Amino acid sequence: MILAWVLSLLTLLSMMVIQLERLTALEVMSVNTYVEAQKGFIAAENALIECEQHLSNITVLANPGCHIQSAGKNLWLISSKSKPSLEALIFLDEKTNIATRLNWRQNFE
Repeated sequence: MILAWVLSLLTLLSMMVIQLERLTALEVMSVNTYVEAQKGFIAAENALIECEQHLSNITVLANPGCHIQSAGKNLWLISSKSKPSLEALIFLDEKTNIATRLNWRQNFE
């Protein structure tokens, strides 16, 4: 009887170790996914900032990382080419050539 009880405890402990290993693997995958998503958002934001800074003279950018569309009346819609795609509405003052970000959003496809 004691032998059966000890075997059941060992089986229970081994199952618990297996579950802990699975949970640890899932946590590592979760952290890696989070880090990669953050890198993607940072790259998209940097592309938007670069295009925003050179909006008055877009020819300076050899290979722009964003799409630029006119929205009329000194408003420009800039969206990043990379995933995740971010989109910003920019007001460009004609007199001072200062770009002001009015809003931004994540563009879901």
